[in-house]
Amino acid sequence: MPDTSFLDWPFFEPHHRDWAREVEEWATAQAEALADEHDADASTIRLARAMGEAGLLRVPCPADGRLDVRSLCIARDILARHAGLADFAFAMQGLGTGPVTLFGTAAQRDAVLPGARAGTALAAFALSEPEAGSDVSALATVAERDGNRHYRLTGRKTWISNGGIAATYIVFARTGEAPGAKGLSAFLVPAETPGLSVEARIDVTAPHPLATLGFDAARIPADAMLGKPGEGFKVAMATLDVFRATVGAAALGFARRALDLTVDRATQRKLFGATLFDQQMSQAAIADSATDVEAAALLVYRAAWLKDAGTPRVTREASMAKLFATEAAQRAADRAVQIHGGLGVTRGHKAEELYREVRALRVYEGASEVQRVVIARAEREKRQDQEHAGRTPGT
Repeated sequence: MPDTSFLDWPFFEPHHRDWAREVEEWATAQAEALADEHDADASTIRLARAMGEAGLLRVPCPADGRLDVRSLCIARDILARHAGLADFAFAMQGLGTGPVTLFGTAAQRDAVLPGARAGTALAAFALSEPEAGSDVSALATVAERDGNRHYRLTGRKTWISNGGIAATYIVFARTGEAPGAKGLSAFLVPAETPGLSVEARIDVTAPHPLATLGFDAARIPADAMLGKPGEGFKVAMATLDVFRATVGAAALGFARRALDLTVDRATQRKLFGATLFDQQMSQAAIADSATDVEAAALLVYRAAWLKDAGTPRVTREASMAKLFATEAAQRAADRAVQIHGGLGVTRGHKAEELYREVRALRVYEGASEVQRVVIARAEREKRQDQEHAGRTPGT
């Protein structure tokens, strides 16, 4: 039985516990049965539709425009523990529609969210480029005015999740209102737009639908813009501020599964007349993974609670959650592989699958090194604010 004691923490309300039971019941019945990494495209489509039919996608694609970050994290925590592709399908519906939920007009929401919520139309967040990933200000894709009512998009996007199977893409491009990040805008681009092409599919260690997209003067209406001209960076950061902590939640789910595998193997495997658990080194591995899981959970759900409580920016806390949880999950997965011996590196074994699934989390939506930079800068700014407050008369 999964450990649900964390749901008694003061971060949560009764409806979060009800939601956790709902997701757990669905995941136990369907997640692993529908996930097949040998056909990631078909699996993602199946999983999204099944979650839509079950009503689970009402959380990442809310009708009322309110993203409950704790509910998002709970779902990713549970789904990742069952199947990486199930977590992926759920998360991408949220990330791919997040800018529409947060910044879209009523017409844009009506055009995108119902299909995404039903799981019949997949969504994608197209930010990264061949020469611009973590440095958003370096984006080179351009959106040039074509009369008063249209733009033309030209450039390339890569590492795009759901690329090639999405119905809509949120594309970030340079519109030139100002240098750097202040000159970007966000656009809602249907997959069938002339000039939009899938240049290549990307095969990665843990198979997921990924692609490189090309835009060859793709003509889109001006009312496809999300927010105002020049607000693209704001749209991207606000969306990532919500979903970055959920990456930590997915890592937490993987770490929980790795810990379960480690305990099961240690208590069942006989070696030299005793179980592996009787070896102190095995106990140390279990203790370290258990501690990593608890610490990651505290950081993840603190960040989610702060965001839901109305904290304007949780960049520091979300970065801490993502950094620690993803690194901790890698350690837990490595211990699971080690304690399984040869089985742990056998293709198709769950420990081997977890090891591959976790690795990408330390890279996407801001690599661990970038999270450290974000956290360090936040600490410097906090210190400067404290020093400024100390020099303020009357304080």
